[in-house]
Amino acid sequence: MVNRAVFLDRDGVINQPVVRNGLPFPPDEPSGFRLIPGVREACQSLKDAGYLLVVVTNQPDVRRGTQTEYAVRLINEAMCAQLPIDRVEVCYEPADSPSASRRKPRPGMLFDAARALNIDLNQSFMVGDRWRDIDCGNAAGCTTIFIDHHYNEPLRTQPVLRSSSLLDATRHIVRNQALEDLSVKIYADGADRERMFALYADPLISGLTTNPTLMHKAGILDYEAFAKDVLGVVRQKPVSFEVFSDEFAEMRRQAFRIASWGDNVYVKIPVTNTRGESSLELVRELCAKGVKVNVTAILTASQVRSVAEVLYVRTPAVVSVFAGRIADSGLDPLPVMRAAKQALAALPLAELLWASVREVWNLFEANAAGCDIVTVPHDILKKAMKTAGADQEQLSLDTVRMFASDAAMAGYRL
Repeated sequence: MVNRAVFLDRDGVINQPVVRNGLPFPPDEPSGFRLIPGVREACQSLKDAGYLLVVVTNQPDVRRGTQTEYAVRLINEAMCAQLPIDRVEVCYEPADSPSASRRKPRPGMLFDAARALNIDLNQSFMVGDRWRDIDCGNAAGCTTIFIDHHYNEPLRTQPVLRSSSLLDATRHIVRNQALEDLSVKIYADGADRERMFALYADPLISGLTTNPTLMHKAGILDYEAFAKDVLGVVRQKPVSFEVFSDEFAEMRRQAFRIASWGDNVYVKIPVTNTRGESSLELVRELCAKGVKVNVTAILTASQVRSVAEVLYVRTPAVVSVFAGRIADSGLDPLPVMRAAKQALAALPLAELLWASVREVWNLFEANAAGCDIVTVPHDILKKAMKTAGADQEQLSLDTVRMFASDAAMAGYRL
């Protein structure tokens, strides 16, 4: 069985470091080892969620002669006596040593632990408080979380996430597990360039979509410049851009132009134009010529069946059903989505997409309906990453605290 792990730096993540000149150092003596508050709870939560815990720590002071290997071993033993650690990897070499291949920022310690414990690094996390930790995790293919203690040194590569403590990072990891366990692929839907780039780097996100409405709200003036800017970063995951003409001849021209921007580009074609005229013949032509389409603005199973008739079996395609708009009209979208999935059964490269998500629960509905993709607006993604899988009693307590705080700030009196 392949395992998932959380790799942890030691000093500054697990135990209180000794800070000198704005930089962290390990305790001078084993007696100085003190767990950071919340670490014991964090580690147990990670274990309960099924993660292995592996400590990866540079201890170059041993080779420099200012610390002993015996003292490091005692500190690690004290740590393991208090926490459910599965493995400890230590590198004693300084940065300039020719034998420092395991020393962070190099990923050697992570590779060694992965081999020993059968860990899938792409499903694992690296949590650290220094640039070496983040570079190491990025090099190993892990999701990186930076605990920011505001040390006097800059990062050299960016983490996927930032946090204030291991406990805070753990809440993100454990809550995200509820999303990671979904079989439906999550696409981020928006036009905020920086947010798109951040979500593209998140392994939880499988693709990106946008549309003219979102771009207009974001203040985008140059469609092609925006798209090419996005595609300069978004190279490995699918991204959908929509035609914006209402005339089929011009839609066709735009579609071929958009498709030429990258192999990962899907061209969004609305199922009709504004006059209700079907776009299916255009969809048929594009698919036959190898253009990957995303047929959008669909609300009925009948429309899906009509789209299925013109898709090309060898050309990837996405069929976007606006389940949220179906629900807005007072109807249950689940029967429509299940019928849509059945209509596409003979097209192995056609994927059913649940669109117009309104709340976090819709992600789980899309999964239950057997959808291949769910597109989620950036604001709902932010909420999902924060609350999906959260402990309900903790949410209840957080709600009560919110009421109390707001009442105090308002200065209410009776």
